[in-house]
Amino acid sequence: MKSHPVFEKLRIFAPGPTPVPEEVLAVLSRSPLHHRTKEFSQVLGNVREGLKYLFQTEQPVYLLAASGSGAMEATIVNLFSQGDEVLAVNGGKFGERWGKIAARYGLQVHTIEVPWGQAVSTDSIASALKAHPKIKGVLFQASETSTGAFHPVKEVAETVRAHSDALVVVDAITALGVVNLPMDEWKLDAVVSGSQKALMLPPGLAFLALSQKAHAARKESKLPKFYFDLNAEDKAMGTGQTAWTTAVSLISGLEIILQNIQKAGLPALFAFHERLAGATRAGVKAMGLKLFAPDAPSAAVTAVEVPPSIDDGKKIVSYLRDRFAITIAGGQDQYKGKIFRIGHLGFYDELDILTILGALEICLRALGHECTPGAGVGAASTFFLEAKA
Repeated sequence: MKSHPVFEKLRIFAPGPTPVPEEVLAVLSRSPLHHRTKEFSQVLGNVREGLKYLFQTEQPVYLLAASGSGAMEATIVNLFSQGDEVLAVNGGKFGERWGKIAARYGLQVHTIEVPWGQAVSTDSIASALKAHPKIKGVLFQASETSTGAFHPVKEVAETVRAHSDALVVVDAITALGVVNLPMDEWKLDAVVSGSQKALMLPPGLAFLALSQKAHAARKESKLPKFYFDLNAEDKAMGTGQTAWTTAVSLISGLEIILQNIQKAGLPALFAFHERLAGATRAGVKAMGLKLFAPDAPSAAVTAVEVPPSIDDGKKIVSYLRDRFAITIAGGQDQYKGKIFRIGHLGFYDELDILTILGALEICLRALGHECTPGAGVGAASTFFLEAKA
């Protein structure tokens, strides 16, 4: 069955890529500006200033034509040298990625293994730093996209500073623009993100902001780098350019997005995401489902355990896709078929949340899970009403 007899009406509820606003699609549909023109330099300058507002930093923000993983790699190759010791928090697929990138470049990686769906404890950070006093960087996620868990960024940063001179390196790919992450105030040394999450753009742009302390560390880095050499970006930034041909259309769209974010204000944006997340959790629980990260839930993505009445979570993903043309995310690695994930970061609103919960209820009942008709939508509606009261 198609979602519409003539055209499929595609709806994406994955934690990235996320929907793109119509105003931005209009900009993306235009012929791209040439990247070595005054017109594009003006757009680029506006975007760089807007990103400083979003990152809450006085430092420049680098724009890289890459995915978020590209920004992660750029962080490693610009801040560290072969043989340096780093601490990686492995609480999911993307925490694991920090360790893999660092190891590939010859860094000595110490790992804190965090059960999937849980947040790292500051005690474990402190213990690791005491055990390995030569650690030069602590690498972790703000929002672990694969599990729907949120790590306590501020507390981790404070713990690192209390026990070490290590750099605090944060993957904020599904946190930037969703929750408050004041980079300068919290003394975060490196923060990375990507375009296809809360910034409501297609994939293709990555962002990296560094503290003054991190910029000082760059001078000691001896790892090989070419495309991700930030020295080249610094030189280009001084002339209002980028080092390489960049994603000019995405940057043009980003200019519109950042202007609107500044008009709305970050507090309103953070509160809105928390409201959508809260309603999603309320709706899911009302249908008799369990959250996978109940004690440390992310405001960007809700991970849900597949109920015992359904033998494989892939059936939920497939049913929503085939019946409603809705895309959600399944579990990864050892949790394939055991959890599913609903994204609610970026260009979503209250009606979108009611839509996915209604579709999910139909799906669950069709697959044999018993739940009260309308329970999920009702719980979310009540949450929205009370949140606005």
